[in-house]
Parts: sequence; C-alpha cells; structure tokens
Amino acid sequence: MPDNKIVIVGAGVMGQGLAETIATTGQEVILLDRTIKMAKEGIDRIGDSLDHAIQRWGMTASDKRAVLSRITPSADLQVAKEAYLVIESIPENIRLKRELLAKLDDLCPEDTIFITNTATLSITELAAVTNRADRIIGMHFLNPVPKIPVVEIVRGLNTSDSTYLKAREFADMLGKTPVLVYEYPGYVTTRIIVPLLNEAMHVLMEGVSTADDIDTAMKLGYGFNVGPLALADMMGLDVVMSWMENLLAELSEHKYNPCPLLRKMVRAGQLGVKTGQGFFKYDKEGNRIPDEGTSFVGLRVEK
Repeated sequence: MPDNKIVIVGAGVMGQGLAETIATTGQEVILLDRTIKMAKEGIDRIGDSLDHAIQRWGMTASDKRAVLSRITPSADLQVAKEAYLVIESIPENIRLKRELLAKLDDLCPEDTIFITNTATLSITELAAVTNRADRIIGMHFLNPVPKIPVVEIVRGLNTSDSTYLKAREFADMLGKTPVLVYEYPGYVTTRIIVPLLNEAMHVLMEGVSTADDIDTAMKLGYGFNVGPLALADMMGLDVVMSWMENLLAELSEHKYNPCPLLRKMVRAGQLGVKTGQGFFKYDKEGNRIPDEGTSFVGLRVEK
C-alpha cells in the first residue's frame, strides 16, 4: 500500500507552486521531473518564492527551511508507487498527458488517485487510457498557486463520488475554495478569461492604446487587481496560446483564435515574466521594470 506522500510530476511553475502549497501544510511531497537537475532547479525556485514571502508576508527563515525539508526531488517515476495521491502537472499537451497517465496507471496501486492539473483538456479523454477512470479527476489550480484561493474541481464522465469527495478534502487541506465543474472545454475560469486576454491583445495590436493604458483602464474601470496584459505575462504567453488553441480546436469559435500579435511574441520567445519580456519587461525576480508606458516593441503609440 502507498504511504502518506504526494507525488507531483512536473517541476515547472505550476508544479513548484503546488509543491510549496502542499509542503506549507506540513505534508511530505515528492517533486519529480525528467532529470534530477530539473527537479532540484524547481525546488531552488520554490526557495526564491519563499524568500519573497519572508520579505513581504512575515514568513521566517525557519519556516522556509521547514517547508523545503518536506519537498524531495526525484527523476524516478517509480516513486509514484509510494504515494496515495499523484498530481500530473506537465505541459498542456493531451498526448503527453495521456502517455504519462498510462505509465502511472501501470505503476501505481489500484486505489491511488490521479489528479490532472489541466486548464482546458478533457478529463474523460485523459482517463480513457487508464484502468481507473473512476479515480481520475481534474483540479485546475491558478498561478500563483500559493496565493490564489480558488481551485476548479473537474469531474470526468466516470469520476466517482468518492474521488470527488477526496479531491474536496484535498482542496480543504490546502485552504482553497473548491468550485465544482462538470467537464466542458475551458471549464469556468479559462473559458471566461481567454477571450478577455485575446481582445486586450487585439486592442494593443490595432494601436488603440498602449499596453500600460489598456491595463490601467481595466484595473480602474472594472476593479481588476491585475490588468489583462500583465496577467497574460504572469501566466506565460506560450501557456495562454496553448489554451486558446485547445479551445479553438474543441469549440471552433473564432473568439479563441490566438491574436496574431500573441503568435508573433511566442515565436520570438517573448513569453512574459519567465523570459523577462512579454507585453512588459521584468527583472530576474519577476518584478516589472518601469518603462515609458509604451506598448509592445514595434507598436509604439504616441501619448
């Protein structure tokens, strides 16, 4: 039987946020990626995140050490045998996710629950490659995971009531407010936010206003904490584009067709905060670098 550990597969931004959030509750967690170097780099970035919390939120150095002591790096998928809960948090690619879930299904005890942290993909389609469709459920956490208080719990066609209740208990343990979602492309949060982000990009591309002024208008006009272009930068422009492409493929609605400016920026490797350049510029700590308030390079609007 598996012990009382949680395994997260994928040490990227979302995997890091999940590991930090889980470890903060006192729970042991294994952060797994393709190489031990990638897993350790993920933990290093969690340390950076905790340093930020020490500076801004009153966390102590002792708290940081305690949290990091509960996170173990690994590159061996066999460790999933040790877990009662496995969280898949790899890139938003249905082929890659299905391949991973099939491998995990062969490895893990039959009562292990799999959580997929997907923003747009079908839980039913992902679960179909396994022999435990009743024990697979989606939990869509939003970035940054430690700070965003909501999680969408997404039931597939065959997800059991027992699995759903355990997912709710897990959300409660993490201090998240669960929102029940019945499977549909984009669920609630992604389906609603994507057209807003896309339209903001079109407004910028068409030269209607600068990136800075677009975000200011939406923040002050509608009470947003973060403007849509800065939000897209935080999410990762490649991630946002993958969501749009998945929704476009599923729903065939033009509003999900990625803005040409977004496609151009992703091709150029300007992916937002994680690369230091998106609609705005950022330093290595992810803080925005003040500029002249102009829009994206190549589209300057005179004030």
